[in-house]
Amino acid sequence: MKKNITTLAPLAFPLNGSHLIEASAGTGKTFTIAMLYVRLILGHKQGESAFKLGELTPPQILVVTFTDAATKELRDRIRARLAETARYFRADPKTMETPEDTDLLYELRHEYAEDDWPVCARKLELAAEWMDEAAVSTIHGWCNRMLREHAFDSQSLFTQNLETDQSELRSEVVRDYWRIFFYSMKLEEIAQVKAYWASPDKLEDVVK
Repeated sequence: MKKNITTLAPLAFPLNGSHLIEASAGTGKTFTIAMLYVRLILGHKQGESAFKLGELTPPQILVVTFTDAATKELRDRIRARLAETARYFRADPKTMETPEDTDLLYELRHEYAEDDWPVCARKLELAAEWMDEAAVSTIHGWCNRMLREHAFDSQSLFTQNLETDQSELRSEVVRDYWRIFFYSMKLEEIAQVKAYWASPDKLEDVVK
């Protein structure tokens, strides 16, 4: 599959279809997600790059991440970006400075007619106030919610226990792996493996 490697432009990125963004740590993923969120609230862009349903509200936008701590940080960062962008739409363009790190917000604002700025600001302010009900959660939390809300369709129980401690499951997997592969080895191969991991517990310590 051919990959299109390019610099991501948060204001020009299409809001429709399926897109994969691959990025290393510290490259601005959270910043980009927050800007895309702002654009969805405003119904930004027209034509082929626009989201087909137009403007959205926080409960209509799903954002998922890996941990509870990351969920809280992402929610706070999105709320802060919504409030900050609202302030730019409220500000007097004649008196407000344009620092380098806020060029994107000024560029976004100037894509709207000046008469529309108060309306845009109000949408963003309401979205920031609504973030407590926004659909921002962990992947496993969202799956658990969907199973609960669609129990009949998924043929699952109405009440389920969400297991966040996987230590026992990991131990079981390591023991199964050890039993299947280790016991079938030749004596010289067993000696080589035991030089690194004397037991399944030692192997699990490395897996952790």
